[in-house]
Amino acid sequence: MSDFLLFISEILWESAMLYLLAGAGFWFSWRTGFIQFRYLRYFPRALSRSLRPSGNGLTAFEALCTSIAARVGSGNIAGVAFAIISGGPGAVFWMWVAGLIGMATSFAENALGQLYKGRDREGYFRGGPAWYMERGLGMRWLGVLFSLFLIFTFGLLFNAAQAGALSQALSKTLAIPPLLSSGLLALCLLPMLLLGFNRVARLMCRVVPPIAGIWIVTALIVMLLHLSALPGILQLIARSAFGWHEAAAGAVGWTISQALTSGFQRGMFSNEAGMGASPNAAAAATSWPPHPAAQGIVQMIGVFIDTLVICSSTAFIVLLAGATSPGSLATDGLALARESLGVLIGPWAKELVAGVIVLFAFISIVANYAYAENNLVFLRRYTPAYRWLLRVAVIIMVLTGPFLNLPLLRQVAEVAMALMAVMNLSAILLLSPVVKCIADDYLRQRRLGLKPVFNADRYPDIARQVAPEIWRGAPLE
Repeated sequence: MSDFLLFISEILWESAMLYLLAGAGFWFSWRTGFIQFRYLRYFPRALSRSLRPSGNGLTAFEALCTSIAARVGSGNIAGVAFAIISGGPGAVFWMWVAGLIGMATSFAENALGQLYKGRDREGYFRGGPAWYMERGLGMRWLGVLFSLFLIFTFGLLFNAAQAGALSQALSKTLAIPPLLSSGLLALCLLPMLLLGFNRVARLMCRVVPPIAGIWIVTALIVMLLHLSALPGILQLIARSAFGWHEAAAGAVGWTISQALTSGFQRGMFSNEAGMGASPNAAAAATSWPPHPAAQGIVQMIGVFIDTLVICSSTAFIVLLAGATSPGSLATDGLALARESLGVLIGPWAKELVAGVIVLFAFISIVANYAYAENNLVFLRRYTPAYRWLLRVAVIIMVLTGPFLNLPLLRQVAEVAMALMAVMNLSAILLLSPVVKCIADDYLRQRRLGLKPVFNADRYPDIARQVAPEIWRGAPLE
């Protein structure tokens, strides 16, 4: 079974998914006029606007923090370190490329999530890929299938893997038995699972910035302490990415392939662009300005922060440690990250790595559950009985995660994630004319110096698909 899953995973991730993800990223970059680069300098302004209070919906900042919480996890530390082990320093470059082009894909899926959202019985906004598959494509069956995959992948598989990584970090650093660590995690999680989507999002906007800040500030301190080594590290990344260092040995093709595969995998696993996860958070927000593209731009910031800030922090820590003391590096991701920071700033830093992994894993599990619960709404199973069934299943996976075969679990998760991405990317590519319409409408109003306001009545085909109480009848500028 393990060999079969490994075979399927390699087929998907070493060929098909690379072309699909890269192709979708370049396609949406072109269709939106490379919006991720045009609006990069406006990210601070978009962040400040995302704090604007909303009515029943979340603020854009709360939705952003929820999506970042789901993106971060043990993979931002151990996963990045493992990508460097398997793909060399060049994997970091291709991780950056995956992040930059993934920002356009993220814009597309989150703008669509915002456009096709609806309201639940309590008046809160709900949406995500399942909603735009039903309303935009008229394929409710595909939305149902996607929702089931998301609940299985995020609610169960990813949470078990995060619990396993958390337990492993505590076991290796503080010698805490896995049974004790998983039990404590389950006890801490239970009250979080009772909060509901909107209260989870409001909690995330308070805890995500300081938790992410701990790791980012640590990396900045390390880089300042080893400032003279940074140019050499950047050269090493570039040489490894394009195989210049290996040219003389005749291993250029293999080296580039390994670096590209590892980098793109880590970029996709980490920022989740194209997988269809973050639109669940984006759709719950009240967009400001009142335009779907505004939420797409805010969610692009999440990809940037996750890949080009948090993951890069880990990469520079690992590579600086390698340049400082090559013989000290370990052979697996978690041990490599711990050893690297220990080499750079002292043995006490190993406990810091474990602490950050614990915090990342915890908030990721909470956000993953919120995504899964959101899709119960689409499945019309948002009842106390089904919510408790999901909560019990999540707690069971958290308790058993440290005792499961983690490599096998990751292989199942990789296959499930690839299938989710295929469904979501197919949907947003089919809806790319709508994405272009949204982007053009937003950019046109910006060029005219107007506050962008989306009125679906200008576009009859779109007006027939969206919820009438949300985007139709908006005031014309």
